[in-house]
Amino acid sequence: MGFLNLKPSAASVISFTWLCLFACESTEPLRIVHNLDTLNTNVDQPYRTAYHFQPHKNWMNDPNGPMFYKGYYHLFYQYNPQGPIWGNIVWGHSVSQDLVKWSSLDAAIVPSEWYDIGGCWSGSATFLQGGKPVILYTGNTNASQQVQNMAVPKNLSDPLLREWVKIPENPIIVPERGMDTKNFRDPTTGWFESVDMKWRIVVGSLEGSRGMALLYKSTDFIKWEKTKHPLHSSESSGMWECPDFYPVHVSGKQGLDTNIVGSSVKHVMKASLGERGYDYYSVGSYLVDGDIFVPDRGSQDDELDLRYDYGKFYASKTFFDVSKNRRVLWGWVTEFDSQSDDIMKGWAGLQGIPRTIWLDDSSKMNLMQWPVVEVESLRGNKTVKNNTVLKSGEVVEIYGVTSAQVDVEVLFDLQRMKIAEFEEMDANATARELCSNIGVSHKGVVGPFGLLVLASNDLTQYTAVFYHIISHQTKLKLLMCSDQRRSSTLKDFNKTTYGSFVPLNHPKKIVSLRVLVDHSIVESFAEGGKSCITSRVYPTSTDLHLYLFNNGSSTILCRQLNAWNMKTTNNVY
Repeated sequence: MGFLNLKPSAASVISFTWLCLFACESTEPLRIVHNLDTLNTNVDQPYRTAYHFQPHKNWMNDPNGPMFYKGYYHLFYQYNPQGPIWGNIVWGHSVSQDLVKWSSLDAAIVPSEWYDIGGCWSGSATFLQGGKPVILYTGNTNASQQVQNMAVPKNLSDPLLREWVKIPENPIIVPERGMDTKNFRDPTTGWFESVDMKWRIVVGSLEGSRGMALLYKSTDFIKWEKTKHPLHSSESSGMWECPDFYPVHVSGKQGLDTNIVGSSVKHVMKASLGERGYDYYSVGSYLVDGDIFVPDRGSQDDELDLRYDYGKFYASKTFFDVSKNRRVLWGWVTEFDSQSDDIMKGWAGLQGIPRTIWLDDSSKMNLMQWPVVEVESLRGNKTVKNNTVLKSGEVVEIYGVTSAQVDVEVLFDLQRMKIAEFEEMDANATARELCSNIGVSHKGVVGPFGLLVLASNDLTQYTAVFYHIISHQTKLKLLMCSDQRRSSTLKDFNKTTYGSFVPLNHPKKIVSLRVLVDHSIVESFAEGGKSCITSRVYPTSTDLHLYLFNNGSSTILCRQLNAWNMKTTNNVY
């Protein structure tokens, strides 16, 4: 069966109220409303990023409702306009024409009614008939209950979508009797099915310790009815925050509209598990007739299941970018310093580099992720260092780069490795535990080898991003680690070590690594995007360097290294 990209009729979607709201179009010229507030100028700002997205000041968390509309990318996000700690949450709003350079607008949705006076929390955007965008979001009511609400653009002719109107029918979904009213939030992007000519959305929920993606149906996108069973759920996972549900093509990198189903399509069910602080996902089949998702393996209640990112990355949201036929992933990256530090510097939180996401052709079970191609437009002066032999214990500096603001791509040649030489690691240990136990100073057979970033000249400070090839559970595995234990002399922030296993098909002898460094964030991509680790670090040295290193007993050849100085985006606020 081929793809079914089904569009409902206008009559099945838009109510009389909506027609009145959508009719309010004008020809007002474009005008971006800048936030002219300044940062805390009394504090040095060494940890502000240069090319990652973050508001000019104050608190930011979840990305919300990303979309492409009339030539502009829109990113909404949870934002506190009153300070750098969580609270007073509104929908911040910024626009871009390239996903790199952003301009901020006035807040899109702010608390104003009984059904959202306690905060306008996370949600999603959906395009209805005629390409008309709508937003679903969670409101915290005056009774501290969570309900789902809707907002529509006031002026569809405005490509910046500067003003949004809450519909009179709000709240459109309320928790049923017996449901946990404080754990009922974050509606997904809607999709339409021809089986019953109804729209569907998912809302995250909790029943005891069971996390759930509750499924709701509607013929008009206003009146919703909960199905008898969730789309998917898992025991002992805790609350499912910010669920996301979307199709991926079984072959190729092209993205798919959320409405598409077919025999050449898999679906992704993702949930942010607050008790663990990570985003888990499963790839599987969406059975439309039964309204159920069946994962190909594991589920969100499996500690060893798949994650978008094995570091600091949460509350993610994807959208289908119709302009380039791709699915793009955004993720919130939190701070690791103290709340008092955030108050002093005047801001907290940023967004990871947006990533193109697709299904891994080799496994059909895990996703690939890669920085959107537009990021490469920020590449400046290039440093090349090829065929560098790294003997045991060697550290080689990469000159000619601005080490606090750099994009590095490396190919390591492992031609000399022999499978009989690999050391056996604790079969019961997770990748993170192995990275913590091994560390960068461990002298293995093949590894650790990789990069030292944001490193001081005397190597008393650095963040190590490295590989180690090991035998684990009788299998050859590529272990990827991001070790922050020596990243700073500051003592009041978490210096967690992260790790993941990267799919490695022996006897492959070339492994790749890409690392984006931006002052206080390090994003690492293994093997073309098979695994990702994001870290937040706060180096105290002002003289920062970039190094290649090998601490294993086997000689490693760095076949190719390309490093680019990254330009500052000069975002407009």
